[in-house]
Amino acid sequence: MNFNQINDRKDLANYIGVKPSFLTYHLYHNPKIKRNQHYTEFEISKKSGGTRIIAAPNKKLKIIQKKLAYQLNEYLISLGFYRNNKNIHAFIKENKANKRGIISNSKIHRNKKYVVNIDLLNFFESIHFGRVKGYFQSDDKFNLSKDIATIIAQICTYKGSLPQGAPTSPIISNLIGSILDSKILKLTKKYKLHFTRYADDITFSTNDHKFLENFEVFNKELSRIIESAGFKINTSKTRLQFRKSRQQVTGLVVNEKLNIPRDYYKKTRAMANNLYKNDEFEIDGKIASRNQLEGRFSFINQLEWYNNKKIKNKKNSYRCLSGKEKEYQRFIFYNYFIKSESLVLITEGKTDSLYIKAALKKYWKKYPKFIIKNDDGKFSFKIIFLNKTKRLNYFFGINKDGADSLIYLYNHYKGINGANNLAEYFKKFNCKYSNPIIMLFDNEINDKGKPLKKIYNHVKFNKEELHNNLYVNLINNLYIATTPLIGSRNHSEIEDLFPKETLDEGIKGRPFTKDENYNRKKNCGKDEFSKYIYNNYNEINFENFIPLLDALYKI
Repeated sequence: MNFNQINDRKDLANYIGVKPSFLTYHLYHNPKIKRNQHYTEFEISKKSGGTRIIAAPNKKLKIIQKKLAYQLNEYLISLGFYRNNKNIHAFIKENKANKRGIISNSKIHRNKKYVVNIDLLNFFESIHFGRVKGYFQSDDKFNLSKDIATIIAQICTYKGSLPQGAPTSPIISNLIGSILDSKILKLTKKYKLHFTRYADDITFSTNDHKFLENFEVFNKELSRIIESAGFKINTSKTRLQFRKSRQQVTGLVVNEKLNIPRDYYKKTRAMANNLYKNDEFEIDGKIASRNQLEGRFSFINQLEWYNNKKIKNKKNSYRCLSGKEKEYQRFIFYNYFIKSESLVLITEGKTDSLYIKAALKKYWKKYPKFIIKNDDGKFSFKIIFLNKTKRLNYFFGINKDGADSLIYLYNHYKGINGANNLAEYFKKFNCKYSNPIIMLFDNEINDKGKPLKKIYNHVKFNKEELHNNLYVNLINNLYIATTPLIGSRNHSEIEDLFPKETLDEGIKGRPFTKDENYNRKKNCGKDEFSKYIYNNYNEINFENFIPLLDALYKI
């Protein structure tokens, strides 16, 4: 079924993947919530100054909107909508080969004689209920009935227009904005202009020397087109930029190669230094969050990545970071490892985390600093189970699939083997470490080639202390912990902590195996087994996990 085959509310609910009763109840029949109470409003600071009102939908409505946005996106991909609308650069979710964003939006206008920036006034608010309903009724891609178009408009609007904060607003703004784009494209051909739109930011550029003398006429024609499409220009933000001055497009300098404005980077670095010194910093005179600073560094780093692609695939890339990347690396180290919000546990593999979580769920009353049970019966973990992202791999060498790569994290604490001495760098700020960072290894310290043996050879910590306590402090707040030995064995992997009968029974009589090339009909592997353990924790014997959990608790 396609969107234009939806005939009634039941079809719509089934198409987006919710029960018809769920859709109906949360739109019409929930007596506890009036329509405008489906949202929570709050303010956020704009990069350019001032504030923006965000209206966030409640949990149930957000589910409906996310599913609708997903299906709309898939439908548009199948129609080639993005391929046919190359001037749109915001809110595109297609594929890596067609990745669009601030960089793709800006690079089209690089090294041009003239650059013109236009801002649409109250962009989302201009797309009101009637426009959404009318679009889905009349556009050839949809041709929906009045009733279905009305329901979609009800799902997507708040106080009569698209709210900033709803998952559906970006994709619907692109759909309705594409009508404006098609009209503008005709004008750009007349004036020999390049044209892109990033949400409410419209940019034109050209090397045609005659453009300057035609600018006023062009501006009047553009204003008429924009107003006829139901939008207005924010005249206070219209800018004509010349090659000899700094030209900016969606926050990036485009005179020659794409670049971050120098003052933006300097302010970001100053904010970070204030954070390191005082444990707080400001943006536009207001106390800001680390997430906001993360966003600024991520924005800067995105451009560094684009401008230096040739070195990005190099192994141990942390050894050849640019100055801006080193600043970001320091912030990540501070955020993740110095001032982590709670204990950070770094396991060898993703299955290990599920075993630890399952054991904590079983013994949640015994470890209240690690886990709590909420009033609704669901658990909340107070441990951060570190996700080994591509970013951590790039900046610290922490490989997703290599447990022995955790050696690189130790190197950054010490400043050895080409790693930056980050612990030493933060000494000048008198930073105090908030919580322990624990690297958990299988107990194979005597087995050549195993991760724990490798890190022991590298660090030379007290082997007896590790054996007696199951943990040892390496430096500052960085610890190693290991699994307890069972019986007379001289090594253990985390699966060895389960009783033999649990491993032999496996899943429905299929025994657990560590073999990667196993027969799925006869055995169950690590991934499947760990998920089974996590979902059936109440039935599993975790007694052998208690010494390990106690050791983590002592740390």
